Amino acid sequence: MVEAFNYSQELKQYLHRIIRRVDGLYAIIVSDRDGVPVIRAATENVPELALRPGFLATFSTGTDQASKLGLSRNKAIVSMYTSYQVVQLSKLPLILSFVASSQANTGVLLGLENELSDLLKDIKAAVDITVSQ
Repeated sequence: MVEAFNYSQELKQYLHRIIRRVDGLYAIIVSDRDGVPVIRAATENVPELALRPGFLATFSTGTDQASKLGLSRNKAIVSMYTSYQVVQLSKLPLILSFVASSQANTGVLLGLENELSDLLKDIKAAVDITVSQ
């Protein structure tokens, strides 16, 4: 159990390093389809509402509605607000969410998908093991 805690702390530290490196990035959240956070790292600048499971689950709802338009499933949804932007990426069974300033470079945020792919594979494997038990 101690190893799992240490690994979780290492993951959070890694995510915090990315947040510090990317201008305007406030939070990185890995959640399940229902918006339940698996791991997250956030600064004090992130709006509390953006960390709630109900908000994080909007990707699943939005992508389901968009697929009804005949465009197939979304890979990503970018939501722009007055002061913030939220970039959510489908990595089923996980959702990767970035909460950032509206001035942050959206292309850089989308590019973080490649940088986080190994991390997401590890988390997916852990989730798959947990679900199958």
